Amino acid sequence: MGNPRVIYWFRTDLRLHDSPALEAALDLNPEAFWPIWTWDPQYVYRARVGTNRWQFLLDCQNDLSKSITKRNKKSKLFLMREAPQTLFPKLFKVWEITHLVFEKDTDAYARDRDATVKKAAEEAGVEVIIKSGRTLWDSDALVKKNHEKPTMSISQVQSAGPKIGRIPRPIPAPESIPDPGEIKLDFEQQQPESDPDFNNDSRSHGDKSYERISGPNGDFAVPTMEELGFPTATSSHRGGESIALKMLDKIIADEKYTATFEKPNTAPTAFEPQATTLLSPHLHFGSLSVHEFYWRVQDVVDNYSGKASQPPVSLTGQLLFRDMYFGAQAALGYSFCQTLYNSHCRFIPWHLPSKVDHTTRLVTGEYHIDSAQAEEWFQRWKYGLTGFPWIDALMRQLRREGWIHHLGRHAVACFLTRGGCYISWERGAEVFEEWLIDHETACNAGNWQWLSCTAFFAQFYRCYSPIAFPKKWDKDGKFVKRYVPELKDLDAKYIYEPWKAPIADQKKAGVRIQGEGKEEQEGIYPKPMFDFNERRDACIDGMKKAYKVGLYGDDPKVIDGTWRKLFDDAGEGRTKGNTFGGAMEEEVGEEKAVQVDDGNGEENNGAPEEDESGGKEEGNENKGGDRKGAKRKRGQRTPDSHVKRSKK
Repeated sequence: MGNPRVIYWFRTDLRLHDSPALEAALDLNPEAFWPIWTWDPQYVYRARVGTNRWQFLLDCQNDLSKSITKRNKKSKLFLMREAPQTLFPKLFKVWEITHLVFEKDTDAYARDRDATVKKAAEEAGVEVIIKSGRTLWDSDALVKKNHEKPTMSISQVQSAGPKIGRIPRPIPAPESIPDPGEIKLDFEQQQPESDPDFNNDSRSHGDKSYERISGPNGDFAVPTMEELGFPTATSSHRGGESIALKMLDKIIADEKYTATFEKPNTAPTAFEPQATTLLSPHLHFGSLSVHEFYWRVQDVVDNYSGKASQPPVSLTGQLLFRDMYFGAQAALGYSFCQTLYNSHCRFIPWHLPSKVDHTTRLVTGEYHIDSAQAEEWFQRWKYGLTGFPWIDALMRQLRREGWIHHLGRHAVACFLTRGGCYISWERGAEVFEEWLIDHETACNAGNWQWLSCTAFFAQFYRCYSPIAFPKKWDKDGKFVKRYVPELKDLDAKYIYEPWKAPIADQKKAGVRIQGEGKEEQEGIYPKPMFDFNERRDACIDGMKKAYKVGLYGDDPKVIDGTWRKLFDDAGEGRTKGNTFGGAMEEEVGEEKAVQVDDGNGEENNGAPEEDESGGKEEGNENKGGDRKGAKRKRGQRTPDSHVKRSKK
């Protein structure tokens, strides 16, 4: 074999600093080096991605390309518009490649994709080098050290991680990049199948990104939003390694903030600036290294003269949660992101359940509308028209900016699932998948299971009030008035319950509280879509029954639909009929009686005190572990536990 001819395949590592895989590629001392990105149709068409996250990705790619060119004027990020599974076998041959190098990815689809590419490389005589760098510890190694089980609690991560080794120190960015070889395209481009396109509704016109493998100008440039058929992004948050490092520098410069940060004590109602770092989208796209973030923070904490915060509420603690979810997904694969066939997800008979292909055991991307009312509630929740201003402000912020504070995410997730609507967490996860700029498949699914109390967390009776909770942070409703402008002139005492405002006060504020929130109307704000206290109690009653039945997503009764025999028809959710098919044939919109348990209310301050331990530590990891009397481990608090004091 001659001198190395190397393809470096960028994916979720859009940076030059602290990249173990990039370092390994450059250590080969290649005579030809191609930094490339493959425009994968799986993400272009089959993943729900809103315009704000598309823009963030394009920002990251353009920033990286410029950084490469600064180090070598002959080089850039060569964006190839074809699926990697079909593109690489052709590149291996025509470019005479000897090595393919990339960062490890444990997402379920990525595993399958990478296995296909690796097999093709081996058949072509190409050596494949894969390095971990996306998480604090390699996720597969974390699972192995956790007794070959998914990581379902922070303490499991804290125990298993150090057994792998010390968290690696970051490595510097390379000072130079080798020349690329000749870019031959002596092969035919394979056009992808664009149907189904989960992003079609977001496009203003058809996608044109695959018209030519090297782009419309033949220069392998990053696509534009126009090429993708998307309108202009509405978020002000922008991507790129250079931006991420500047943001990190600014955070680290504030020693007290960095060392004493406690996520439970950051305000979900803060804006300009927000109360947290906003670095999560950079971690997702890899424009910021997780190791760089960890060690820059940890060095400040280690040298801080005062009392520093500790994991899991500290800044480094947030990275442990990220590793926990990645470890759970690495162990469970595709099933982690759905209920059916998920061995660790409790089965709750939610409304609007996912459709599943039982041959592949995967969700299809569609769902059953078992209740017309539930579907109406879901749409009103999604577009911020519930009639509960706190919920609506958060959902509108999410849609416009691609980001909301983690306590805001918790509030809207609880409201949609166990604290109001009793709608499947998978519906909410799909909306977050589309609209969040920091969407991580593992973290999104994990957080939704946590907040719906189907995995990781079991205290379903602790609910976020859409009225009491935000009052503790923002009694004047400034956050609501910013994102729900219909209410900007309403007296603050009615801001979280506008339906209680007298007609005279409504007229004075230039708003009428009326209607069912079918669409946004100037000067109109809808009535609440239900009585929250009544719905909360009905949901808690339904959760009680589901917990008592005690099924998980991989139970045969769940798979074949006979779980209904274990539920009475008076319960919340899809309980009629003896089989899944039978239940789906019932008349849409027929409502079931609900029971209200007056003995289960929220905390007086409207904020939940969440379980400190996550999943059960010993003897019941496989089923989330919520045994009564389980002793909590010292210091094992969740990021939003014990939120009891207001912010001024």
